[in-house]
Formats: sequence, structure tokens, C-alpha cells
Amino acid sequence: MIVLPVRNVHEALPEAIRLLGQWGQPRDTRNGKALVAPEPVTTRYAFPRERVLFWPERDANPFFHFYESLWMLGGRNDVKSLTRFVGRMAQFSDDGKTFHGAYGYRWRGGCAPPLDQLNKIVEQLRKYPEDRRAVLQMWQHTTDLGRDGKDVPCNLVAHFQVNAAGMLDMTVFNRSNDIIWGCYGANAVHFSYLQEYVAARLGRNVGTYWQVSDNWHAYVDVFEPLRPLADKVHQLHRVVQWENPYDNVQPYDLFMVNAERWEQELATFLDVGAKAMGYQEPFFRRVALPMVLAHDAHKQHDYELALVRAGGIGATDWRRAVIEWLQRRRQKHDARTEAD
Repeated sequence: MIVLPVRNVHEALPEAIRLLGQWGQPRDTRNGKALVAPEPVTTRYAFPRERVLFWPERDANPFFHFYESLWMLGGRNDVKSLTRFVGRMAQFSDDGKTFHGAYGYRWRGGCAPPLDQLNKIVEQLRKYPEDRRAVLQMWQHTTDLGRDGKDVPCNLVAHFQVNAAGMLDMTVFNRSNDIIWGCYGANAVHFSYLQEYVAARLGRNVGTYWQVSDNWHAYVDVFEPLRPLADKVHQLHRVVQWENPYDNVQPYDLFMVNAERWEQELATFLDVGAKAMGYQEPFFRRVALPMVLAHDAHKQHDYELALVRAGGIGATDWRRAVIEWLQRRRQKHDARTEAD
């Protein structure tokens, strides 16, 4: 077992690329040639709430990562909501309408027999803080074992426990983890939000997040263009103290006031988004709403308006990532316009 101890996902990505470049073994897969670690890898996040990637080389879509996390917490499985942010998501659905392996849908009781696992886990840990049985199930043998479809869960279970300091730790077990798109991309965002959600409902602080990846890999065509990122960061470590973005930005609390109202506003946000006004919970009013408004302006190629709206995002980490992402899109848009 290889253990990768990191402060956050922004630190983890280039180190993971460097290590896989050294240790990775070439393998043929159903999705093309890949480099695969010789043994399972556990990533230990000391500060899991520091969940945003800022590397321009990776060019992660902050709107999609943010929205998908809320989509999961809301128990959704529809394709349409996500294609608004990334159109190619429809390619991963078998019927073009729903996702078979949608994590949040399974968390919130969408599969038979119906059970909102998150509510049950919160109930158990409130009653028995020392409980070691708070296991969130994502893999279902009745529907997933032997399935020949596009969308089968990669993350299998998450285990929550209150540590000796009274903080909520979480360990996620993954059968097959792409380090670029999954492990140090979407997974780091939506599972850290899951951990923060459960911790907030328990009135506890977020502890450590462990991601145990059995098959830790990257597809060669995506991996090779990112090798220079690992080399750049490795050289920075050798000559100067590397600056972590979270020395200058901060996460924004998921819960601020009322958990029941937060759940109601989550459903409203996922149903109608910016069309609904009057959000009372600070997270939706100051973070989620300006995020979708900035994205709406981006979709219209109105980058001046998009950047103004992005400047109003209350979470300074998401604000920075969104502004930098929009600026890169504006440069490309302007270059195309000039070429025409």
C-alpha cells in the first residue's frame, strides 16, 4: 500500500502525476492504454475542505465540480442538470436521461429498498458518537455486479467515525480511480463536501479524509500532457518554498444557520437555481447563487458580466478558481473572434 500524505488536492495532483510517472505500469483497458500503480494507493488529506484545484495546466471546471457536489447531496440522478455545465456528461449515461451509478441518488434512498443513508448515519452518530458502523453504501451487488453498462460506481463505500479529538473522519474505498478526472478532480470535491455535510449536521468539525484507491491509474493520452506540471512543481520545491493557494484563500462553510432550511434551499437551488430569489442560507445566497449567475453569463459569452458576478462569490477559493477559469475562456473566445 502506497500512502500519499498531502495538505489538499491542489498539492496532491502534481505529486500523484510525478509518482505515477515513476511507478506506473502500462496496461491495456477497455478505455485505452493506461498507467497503473503497482499496488493500491491511499491519499490522506489533512485539510479536505481545501478542495479546489487552481492549476491552469489541469484547467478544472469549477462550475461543474461545485454543482455536481450539490447535485449529489440533493440525491439527483438526472443527466440534464449536469449537461448544462459539461455537455459530454450525457455520453456516460446508458439511456441519456439518468445515471445508473449516481452516488447521491444512492445516498438519499433512490435505490430499493429506499433508505436515506445520510439521515440514518447522522442519527446513529448523534446517538452513539463512538459508533464504528456508519458505512455509506454505493455499490449494490444486485444491480452492479456483472453489469455491462457505461456507468457503474467506482467509489464503493464511505466510512464515517468521530476521532479522539471529536472531529469527523471519513474513509472512502474506490475500486478503480483515474487520478486526473476522478481522484484528484471531481472525487476530492464531492466527497469532501459529503464529509462536511455530515460533520455539519452533527455539529462537528471536519477531520481527516482518506481515499483508498485499489486501481490507481491515468489514461496515457490525458496523462502525458500533464507530466510537465509535475516537473515544474518538483523544481519549485527544490529552489523555493512552494506557495499553496490556500495560504491566501479560504473555504466557505456549507452550513451556517438552519440545517432543515438548508435542505429545502438545496432542493430549490437544484430545481430552479437562479430563477428563485430570497435564499436565506448564506451558502446559497453568497456562494451557490453567484456561481450559477456567473456561469449563465459565461454561456452567453458575456465575459465582462461573468467576471463581475464571479467577483461576488463569497467563497474566496471558488471565486479565485472561477475568475481564472473565465479569464482563460475569454482569451480563447477573443482569439477566435479576432481570427474570424
